[in-house]
Amino acid sequence: MDNGHKSIDLWLFNGRTQMLLQGAIFMDKPLVVVNFKTYSSASASTADTLARKMEQFSNSNARMVAVVSAFDLHSVSNSCDNLEVWSQHLDPVGQGSFTGWLEPKTAISRGAQGTIINHAEHKVSLEHVKKLLEQLPEGFPVCACAADVEEAKALAELGPTFIAVEPPELIGGDISVTTADPSIVSDTVAAVKSVNPDVRILCGAGVKSGKDVSKAIELGAEGVLLASGVTKANDALSVLQDLVSSI
Repeated sequence: MDNGHKSIDLWLFNGRTQMLLQGAIFMDKPLVVVNFKTYSSASASTADTLARKMEQFSNSNARMVAVVSAFDLHSVSNSCDNLEVWSQHLDPVGQGSFTGWLEPKTAISRGAQGTIINHAEHKVSLEHVKKLLEQLPEGFPVCACAADVEEAKALAELGPTFIAVEPPELIGGDISVTTADPSIVSDTVAAVKSVNPDVRILCGAGVKSGKDVSKAIELGAEGVLLASGVTKANDALSVLQDLVSSI
């Protein structure tokens, strides 16, 4: 499906961004996408520290992605040459009179190599997602978050790179969606593929262990989106090791 992305040569990508995108978009590795949110343990200097821990697994069987605050894009991307870094949100605006909005071209120039959008903590309209996809360059990864199967189907019509299914009541909890409601993962995979077979599914909400990752892949997902399981961990390296252990 043509999602209307602009040609990549219209944008000022740096060499590192192009290298990672060209190498990452077509990789078959399952994704481990860690959303840093605004946790004190994953912001400013601690964002750099956590990202460097993630970078240690860049040659593992997983495609590691750090999703960081706009404030930390530049620092994290400069700190980690071999880690894919995404923005937590972008707005479909240009450079001009858009006070307080997150303008994509600047985000990319500061190190964003992808983005999530429509997270449960920052919901937007389908029109917002549509316009953003039309504005972003071809090959720029976009992961649209969905609360349920119906929202996932609606987002699939727009053609993002990924859709992450995350029941909001399980986000940040101790029970993974793969345990609490595994059918929502398999049903989302089936529904999205029926609309747009090119869209890849990620599984989120409560994911904390290698067992959760393995179950998500078994249910048809191609990776996971998680946050507190890593960002609030006492030993993030051990958690990251466990997450990739069953891939």
